[in-house]
Amino acid sequence: MRSSRRRTRPSQELQLHRLAASQGAAADLAGAISLLQRTRSGGTAPMLRIYRPRPTVAFGQRDQRLPGFDAASEACRRLGFEPLVRRAGGRAAAYHPGCLVVDHIEPDDDPIVESQDRFAAFGELLTDALTACGLEARLGEIPGEYCAGRESVHAVGRGDSGPWAADRRVKVIGTAQRVIATGWLFSSVIVVEGGAEVRRVLGEVYAHLGIPWDPLTAGSADELLPGLTVDAVEEAVLDAYRSHWTLLEEEKTTPDLG
Repeated sequence: MRSSRRRTRPSQELQLHRLAASQGAAADLAGAISLLQRTRSGGTAPMLRIYRPRPTVAFGQRDQRLPGFDAASEACRRLGFEPLVRRAGGRAAAYHPGCLVVDHIEPDDDPIVESQDRFAAFGELLTDALTACGLEARLGEIPGEYCAGRESVHAVGRGDSGPWAADRRVKVIGTAQRVIATGWLFSSVIVVEGGAEVRRVLGEVYAHLGIPWDPLTAGSADELLPGLTVDAVEEAVLDAYRSHWTLLEEEKTTPDLG
């Protein structure tokens, strides 16, 4: 993986934290930022943090300034999703326990130099993980996708994928990054199960915000590959990581954020 090879001080090992349970939508987001901020004092080692989130709609900061933001937030609550505003860019994205959040946090004395390369490098790694699960996964934005990103990951429907047409493309991974002077956080959300809930809440949110998009670009990986589970994707992601890093594993826990 390019970003792990060209960094000023490339990490060879990652502490692996597989959270036993979500700490809550706001706490999960704040926890990642807290771990990043602790790189200022040397309190965070290179780390991979994986968990299944509570139902959340993470708005971009630009969304908060739109006239329909309050109505969009209320729609989230009505549908059982907690509305939050994340510090990273982009537009609204939805996730829930049928998804997998992968936070990669590293101290870095020159975090800017490869900040753009990371999107492609981690996108390729996660594309490989989904391909290993049996999906036809590809790196790149698809027209009309929600929270559009040049290095997002989509999957392609096959003729045997139930109601999904052979050429249907669905965004299944969105990525975001936050960089400070002493390190970086790269976060990925993989939508594995529950695509209908994602489409429903995003349909209302984007309508209230007045942002055009194609609802058919939203969905979950198991709609394209029936039977795929979050457990299977988690193991595939870890296998992909093990091809580049040594993972220092521990029992499912919550990293100390104090």
